[in-house]
Amino acid sequence: MNIIIRSAKIIDSKSSFNNQTVDLLIVDGLIKQIGTAIPNNDDIEELKLDNLHISQGWFDSSVSLGEPGFEDRETIANGLDVAAKSGFTAIALQPNSYPVIDNQAQVNFVKNKANGFATQLFPIGALTKGSEGKDMAELYDMKNSGAVAFGDYTKSLDNANLLKIALQYVQDFDGLVIAFAQDDKIKGNGVANEGIVSTRLGLKGIPDLAEELQIARNLFLLEYTGGKLHIPTISSAKSVQLIKEAKAKGLNVTCSVAVHHLVLTDEKLEGFDTRFKVTPPLKTETDRQALLSGILDGTIDIITSDHNPIDIEHKKMEFDLAKNGTIGLESAFGSLVTVLPLETIIEKFTEGKLIFSIPTNIINEGQIANITLFNPEGSSVFSKENILSKSKNSAFLGTNLKGKAYGILNQGKLILG
Repeated sequence: MNIIIRSAKIIDSKSSFNNQTVDLLIVDGLIKQIGTAIPNNDDIEELKLDNLHISQGWFDSSVSLGEPGFEDRETIANGLDVAAKSGFTAIALQPNSYPVIDNQAQVNFVKNKANGFATQLFPIGALTKGSEGKDMAELYDMKNSGAVAFGDYTKSLDNANLLKIALQYVQDFDGLVIAFAQDDKIKGNGVANEGIVSTRLGLKGIPDLAEELQIARNLFLLEYTGGKLHIPTISSAKSVQLIKEAKAKGLNVTCSVAVHHLVLTDEKLEGFDTRFKVTPPLKTETDRQALLSGILDGTIDIITSDHNPIDIEHKKMEFDLAKNGTIGLESAFGSLVTVLPLETIIEKFTEGKLIFSIPTNIINEGQIANITLFNPEGSSVFSKENILSKSKNSAFLGTNLKGKAYGILNQGKLILG
């Protein structure tokens, strides 16, 4: 497509036009010209939006979509449309479908389903067969089919030797291992963060130790084996400190944090609303502040929505029995602008591509147009009308948002919400 984007402020620290308000001429999916008052001699389409800002396309490193097997929760087609209208030009798809994405055929299936969409889908292959934690999956074959990393989503690997072997094995093809951290034995039957709130509400608690002990173990394994390790959705102050120390030692470890852990705390559980039941559980204000500090000092590399659609039958239940998870694509940007500087959000939404070996496109002339369009100003309250996902299990309903994502321009397509 050919289009002129008018009066857009570029937020891209790697671009020579960073922080400048300019016009962009896009021809056949490439940025042909950047400047002021670009003439429209060929009567091509123009786009002008209020307080328009643009950046490199955003990437979400943890998205669940259900399909195959759980299409009642979400389909790949609708999920990619939601992602596009929420500002994301790329997502990493978790393997927690039915069947689990643990072989070459399943990787090819989800990739084929995603063909032709503006938002690109990059599959995460399961680390173990069926994500059961017993035998290593077909990692090399999945890598050759397009898997960008290997992990079992929110299933922590109890078998330390299997993780050790996986970290050694993937080094032959520069693979990335994702190791979710939550010791199931210490977690037990816990359903909420162990602390004042869970005690007051009579909910079984999950101590921070369940996460921190597993992170410490995994970092010891990484130090022994070498390789690349990504620790997703950390949630405690001590976890931030452990990873900071590991990076100082030179270990090749990266980590992410979910939007809801940066914005919400376990105080939200007061009404026993299962929309706030997530993995790992919402933590204290002290932990939230530590996570924000970890973002600002560079310890935490990625912010993810950790988008996880759950059908109403598995959410509208007693708190102890309800499934964990919240959708988060639609509310990700607007909620983050209330707690973090804009430039930091853009950095944490874009630089994760390098960790997952996904190509990046700087906003400069001659580059592929892989662009997110947004407005960082204005306030609103997130409501059911803002939910585009099939499932409605959002922890952000009723939350005050700032700014909005307009949409994306990618793969030669303009998608606006």
